[in-house]
Amino acid sequence: MAFGDVDRVLGRMDRALSAPMVNRAILIATLLAILGHFALRWSGVPGAWNLAAADMPLLMLFGIGGVPIIAQLLLKLLRRDMGADFLAAIAFVTGVALGEYLAACLIILMLTGGQVLESFAMRKASSALNTLASRMPSVAHRKDAGGGIADIALDDIAIGDLIAIFPHETAPVDGTVMDGHGNMDESYLTGEPFVVAKAPGTAVLSGAINGDAVLVIRAEKRARDSRYARIMDVMRDAEQKRPKIRRLGDQIGAWFAPAALLFALLVWYVSGDSTRFLAVLVVATPCPLLIAIPITVMSAISIAARRGIVIRDPAVLEQLPTCQTAIFDKTGTLTYGRPELVEILPGPGFDGGDVLRLAASLERYSRHPLAMAVLAAAENRKMALGDVASASEKPGQGLTGRVDGRDIAVTHRKKLLAADPQNADLLPATAAGLECVVMVDGAYGATLRFRDTPRADGKSFVGHLGPVHHFKKIMLLSGDRESEVSYLSDLLGIDQSLASQSPEQKVAIVRQETAAAPTLFMGDGINDAPALAVATVGIAFGKESAVTANAAGAVIPEASLATVDDLLHISIAMRRILLQSVLGGMVLSILAMGFAAAGYITPVAGALLQEGIDVIAIANALRLALRHDIASDLGGVRQSSGPL
Repeated sequence: MAFGDVDRVLGRMDRALSAPMVNRAILIATLLAILGHFALRWSGVPGAWNLAAADMPLLMLFGIGGVPIIAQLLLKLLRRDMGADFLAAIAFVTGVALGEYLAACLIILMLTGGQVLESFAMRKASSALNTLASRMPSVAHRKDAGGGIADIALDDIAIGDLIAIFPHETAPVDGTVMDGHGNMDESYLTGEPFVVAKAPGTAVLSGAINGDAVLVIRAEKRARDSRYARIMDVMRDAEQKRPKIRRLGDQIGAWFAPAALLFALLVWYVSGDSTRFLAVLVVATPCPLLIAIPITVMSAISIAARRGIVIRDPAVLEQLPTCQTAIFDKTGTLTYGRPELVEILPGPGFDGGDVLRLAASLERYSRHPLAMAVLAAAENRKMALGDVASASEKPGQGLTGRVDGRDIAVTHRKKLLAADPQNADLLPATAAGLECVVMVDGAYGATLRFRDTPRADGKSFVGHLGPVHHFKKIMLLSGDRESEVSYLSDLLGIDQSLASQSPEQKVAIVRQETAAAPTLFMGDGINDAPALAVATVGIAFGKESAVTANAAGAVIPEASLATVDDLLHISIAMRRILLQSVLGGMVLSILAMGFAAAGYITPVAGALLQEGIDVIAIANALRLALRHDIASDLGGVRQSSGPL
């Protein structure tokens, strides 16, 4: 068996011995043993027999709780793991060897109690995943060939099944509407504060909440592969990063544990008192270091999730406050990614207003960024939209459907020319910005031109990065034309901008900047994925990025700069509380070591003192999960309840 395989087997054994159920059982047994010890000791029976009998519950406990501790100690030795809890295991063995049974029992209480408290606090801190899970239905309503409906488990849904979604229910899978007209609220998935109309042919996302009408959809994916399930997987992946966070404590403990052991041996040598050696080891166990780190980080992940931020890699929370260079992509990051209609160029024989009305009628059933611009333009003109009999949108093909008995297609220039090259004479010359082409009954109807607008909070966000968050350099990288990029950078106050950059060039620039100083890169998470990966911290914007931007450390589906600022403040608060808990706990342990070395703290008192330090560390770590005053600097004064 290879060394790596042995290490994995030992790791699994270690996790099994420290499982929450095992810890709870040992904790209960420890408390019963301590109660039994004092009951027998204070029973009033005179003589040495009473003292010996009082130790019996403690000795019995060592067989229940001591064996796992010894086993874990041996496993750590085999794995060459001198973590922070290694001291506690040595202290336990020393306590038993010196006949300090109550102190040894309290060490078991200290270890298992801390782990049980950590598990409890972790469940509280990571409630976001439970909130996500609670939104999904437990069953789906499958429609058979005869029109009957039967309830089935989500895992039994097959691709092609017809699923009925009743009013106000949550869509169980991704699918396409086959029957029914209505609306669905996708705000929980996309962050957009509006509902999306649904008609036959339109797509449905799992996790979306149905409106007042019954919709029948055809399942396009299995439940486990649907959008909502994949977001759940992202959250689970974030939670499963906890072992790496835990190892950060062990890294600090790797130098603290040997130093504390050497100090305890020195105290024993100088004083000649073995109980002082034991007392030093007991108070030196830096359990706050082990407990505070995962609880604080998971609290930050939970807060971020409630703000619409998906943390894919918890390391970004530790690294964000250290970033000195902020690099932005343009479209969808510093601009809304929601272009405005600025020009209608009708084809021969068509009226621009009529073409706009037909296009807007169909665009109600699309989530494309240009759809909202078309709808907004029609709404501003107070147009009465037509009746849509069907609608379909396929990637790369555009939106097609039937409006008021006419076949409408909203597509792009290349598709129009591919259908009939003679249309080139009808099309206007290309221009900067975005455009789409509308076809009416197969004929060229109009070209709609759009312009993406800067975010309203873009200037204030960029302007406060230096004074508030201590960024020293701000850059704009874009594949757009020089004129558009320069206009935006001047408008927002960005000193350095680079236009017409390919993805490869962006990667080279981000890698160069990262070598000079820690960088924060913000992009759409699709074309910018390579740049997101090489930056110190990558934040992906947009609803599609919530699942596909594997390169990003954090994903903001609603693409809001205020939410980015929320994340910056969450990371700062997390880092501050983390340092308070870890350094404060270690300082208290070091002070206690000094008193124990001087003989002022007994092993039993040291174990009780360490329990108190654990509780303080947990309470401080949980402050982050309970805070409600972490908010963006944008759009008003940030609430504050005082210093952390």
